[in-house]
Amino acid sequence: MTSSISTTCPYCGVGCGVSAEVSGAKVLVAGEKTHPANFGRLCVKGASLAQVLTLEERLLQPRIGGADASWDEALETVARVFSQTIAEHGPDSVALYVSGQLLTEDYYVANKLMKGFVGSANIDTNSRLCMSSSVAGHKRAFGADTVPGCYEDLEEADLVVLVGSNLAWCHPILYQRLVAAREKRGGLPRVVNIDPRRTATSEIADLQLSLAPGSDVALFSGLLLELNRAGKRAKKFVAAHTNGLDVALAAAKPWTLDKIAAETGLSRADLQRFYDLVIENEKTVTVYSQGVNQSAAGTDKVNAIINTHLLTGRIGKPGCGPFSVTGQPNAMGGREVGGLANMLAAHMELDNPAHRALVQNFWGAPRLADSPGLKAVELFQAIDDGRIKAVWIMATNPVDSLPDADFVRAALKKCPFVVVSDVAEYTDTGAFAHVLLPALAWGEKEGTVTNSERRISRQRALRAPPGEARADWDIICDVARRMGFGEAFSYDGPAQIFREHAALSGTNNGGARDFDISACADISDAAYANLAPFQWPVRKGEESGDAPKRFFADGKFFTPDGRANFVATPYRGLAQKAAEGEFVLNTGRLRDQWHTMTRTGRAEQLSQHIAEPFAELNPLDAALLGVEPAGLVRLSNARGAVLLRAQITTRQRRGSVFAPIHWTDQFASAARVDALVAPVVDAISGQPESKGTPVEVEPVDAAWYAFALTRKKPEHLDSAYWAIARIAGGWRVELAGLEAPEDWELFARRLFGLGAGEGELTVLRDARSGSYSCVAAQDAQDSASASGRRMPEPAQEIIGAIFVAKTPVSVARSWACEQFAQDGVKPLALLAGRPPRTCRDPGRKVCVCMNVGANIILDAISEKNLGNVAAVSDATGAGSGCGSCKPEIERLLGQQRAAVALKS
Repeated sequence: MTSSISTTCPYCGVGCGVSAEVSGAKVLVAGEKTHPANFGRLCVKGASLAQVLTLEERLLQPRIGGADASWDEALETVARVFSQTIAEHGPDSVALYVSGQLLTEDYYVANKLMKGFVGSANIDTNSRLCMSSSVAGHKRAFGADTVPGCYEDLEEADLVVLVGSNLAWCHPILYQRLVAAREKRGGLPRVVNIDPRRTATSEIADLQLSLAPGSDVALFSGLLLELNRAGKRAKKFVAAHTNGLDVALAAAKPWTLDKIAAETGLSRADLQRFYDLVIENEKTVTVYSQGVNQSAAGTDKVNAIINTHLLTGRIGKPGCGPFSVTGQPNAMGGREVGGLANMLAAHMELDNPAHRALVQNFWGAPRLADSPGLKAVELFQAIDDGRIKAVWIMATNPVDSLPDADFVRAALKKCPFVVVSDVAEYTDTGAFAHVLLPALAWGEKEGTVTNSERRISRQRALRAPPGEARADWDIICDVARRMGFGEAFSYDGPAQIFREHAALSGTNNGGARDFDISACADISDAAYANLAPFQWPVRKGEESGDAPKRFFADGKFFTPDGRANFVATPYRGLAQKAAEGEFVLNTGRLRDQWHTMTRTGRAEQLSQHIAEPFAELNPLDAALLGVEPAGLVRLSNARGAVLLRAQITTRQRRGSVFAPIHWTDQFASAARVDALVAPVVDAISGQPESKGTPVEVEPVDAAWYAFALTRKKPEHLDSAYWAIARIAGGWRVELAGLEAPEDWELFARRLFGLGAGEGELTVLRDARSGSYSCVAAQDAQDSASASGRRMPEPAQEIIGAIFVAKTPVSVARSWACEQFAQDGVKPLALLAGRPPRTCRDPGRKVCVCMNVGANIILDAISEKNLGNVAAVSDATGAGSGCGSCKPEIERLLGQQRAAVALKS
């Protein structure tokens, strides 16, 4: 029997609907055609969700001190130690560190427990690392954490300004909606992409502004002045509905075009073109993300952007407004329930006595926290110095994701009591847990999430809970009951929690607060089960409706006087200045991976595009440093060091280096890049500056490099550098060492998990070049023997291959991985490391949905004279799946055009 279940993607903040066809253990996923976030589209991560439903390396039973335990033992231990710690040292001696991976119902009860019943606000979230500057900027300007617009605004605008937002890779479906709108409207909206790097998003930009890191406030201060000089002030709106313009203009006044050009590194011509575009287009949306937020001046950057929209009155109208796009699937839901240490539930304020009284009375709480708790970075500093003696970490991996990550690791190591709730059996954070609690994963849990446009959608279970895994809300409530708070946490399911959350949002509201879903306060269990996506606010007595909901077109804000605030944004630049010879490290996400890969690292498909950590350098910088293409580089500073593959590209600014955030000690030897990031935070939001860390960059003189394939996950990686990734049929491994091993055969056997004498090795060695290749095979199990049939000769299965050279190995990796996944491939056929002349090396996988490599695309462009992405899709299939690869196809088209131009 097949059932069709509608649910929501667990990756970025776009909040795409997913349609899952479930037949027994088999699950097929597709985009939900009626969901208003994606209308049937999915990115490559969403399209690969069925692959992450494996139970391999899942945590399925509670553990205490590394040993399996019962739920009673584990929860009793957590409740007892937390209660004793509070009794001896006070409420602020314990803390919760939670995550945008939690569902809203989980988030709600965690905050209720900590702020209302423990009586401390020491609960913060990894969303602090990605959008807390937006929260602070919204509250300064609007009086509330309100995202004014909706996704339709990107399609209805005449100009979309993308700031610090690699939309093509980090929010792929929003990017595809933008591209589709441009195709439909003859090139509108026009796009300006503001980012120190040329990214995949740059492929659709009418204007690329590769500004110096940290110089956003200068750029937007200049824009504010230019808009005012051009007569674009919405005089009636500003006079009737805002405060503080004169102060904001005075702060911006020093920014002449020449001064802005000097600070940003942009030409006067490009600056003027940008300013003119914004001046000319009333329907302008400014979309911003981590490149703005992750800064010690992040809140000022947000307000510098908002100032330009308040000046022009371009807010709350179709095709207008500042738009913060969040990084996680439920960062917004966390904000709604007060997930940050300085907030209360239902968008109420912790420092507002009336709000505190309302929440305390509603919850029947014995002692509501009356002051902000410790923000993420401060929280782990408090663990280190002993102020926090017990911490519960849920659905996040701070040993890899927080700045100064080695410090975080050391702090947890000496913390008296660490609890970790997770779905993964092995994480770098879980290694320090005294108690491990198995949580439900995506596809197993029930609840709601809220996307970047304030749209609430359901996540639904596709299968029964595996092993002894439990829902996060259930675990939290069980601990709360054991701590003596039973009556307040006696929920029978997520629907009851959602009803309470909705009822609180409407209590004493009457339009005074932005967040209000009180129409759901009496929702039945059946209606909750069938809840369709809706955008808030939906107040008691209202229907949700399908029309887009926007804030502030009426000039009504949530400040005490009802007026919006212009905010003066003095310029500070990067908090840390790179010394002579140092580089500015910029960290970020990739197209096919997610956070610390506890989910995406399980999907074979998602490692085909980029399979190892890298450092992106400008060619001139690489030449001066002596870094060779595909060589190794060491990035270091006083906090630590990482070892990465060099990727040399003109897309990178000189003096900067980019490295992705995803790799952990589970997947690479030394690639935890947040170990280098300083714990420097925005003074208002507490958000760390993750995109402006000074580092030294130096080449690593490896004695050998290797690429390997193995059926078993490698246990012996005897090399200075290694990175592993799943592939069909096994694992791919990149290696490099400072000294060559004495015996390559022994090295290969250990890597493949073979004992002495096991398997048969076919070897190719070149003494002059120092290269060594080896393919290991063994007799496959004779499946026919059980039925009495006999095969004429034993079938062989390839169990491993390794290719070694003194320079970076030039193996046709995609081809080798495909061969390795097939049955019946002869060892000699694989030993060469590249296809025979009669076959084409497909090249690095660009389209992983349709399994199309870069060489196949380039050949088709050249041979068939293809001129656009649609033609490439028709010819090769690339881009006809989820569409996430379309920007890269566009880049390949550009490369081919440039090559033709050079020849002519």
